Amino acid sequence: MKRIASFEVDHTVLEKGMYISRVDGDVVTYDIRTRKPNVEEVMDNASIHTVEHLFATFVRNSEFTDKIIYFGPMGCRTGFYFLVRDMAHEDAIKLTREAFAFIASFEGQVPGVSAVECGNYRDHSLEGAVKEAEMFLPVIEKVTVESLNY
Repeated sequence: MKRIASFEVDHTVLEKGMYISRVDGDVVTYDIRTRKPNVEEVMDNASIHTVEHLFATFVRNSEFTDKIIYFGPMGCRTGFYFLVRDMAHEDAIKLTREAFAFIASFEGQVPGVSAVECGNYRDHSLEGAVKEAEMFLPVIEKVTVESLNY
């Protein structure tokens, strides 16, 4: 079998940040890396889950709602994948910054956290999601279009 593109990335030198993972026509997959792989402690599942609910809700309610395809965690728990269609890199960076700022300051009921709305509604941590966002904000503030390449 052919190796997939993400396995071609040298994770021993990968830093926290936002990168273009792949481009498939008009769809761009961004690697939003919140941890230095194999060095830092990975994110816990409850925090990841809540970040996913809040980020997805925020971006799907933004002016770019029709360009959003997917946001979800990496299996290694060191970051997230964010897939968009026909969106400028500058806009994807700005939207990611805004989403993490939204998460860092979020208070109240997390959207989609009930047995009807979520397949694992008991496994959430708003406190953990806020901490994750707060830790990542200084990283995403430094991301530029020029720094998106691995």
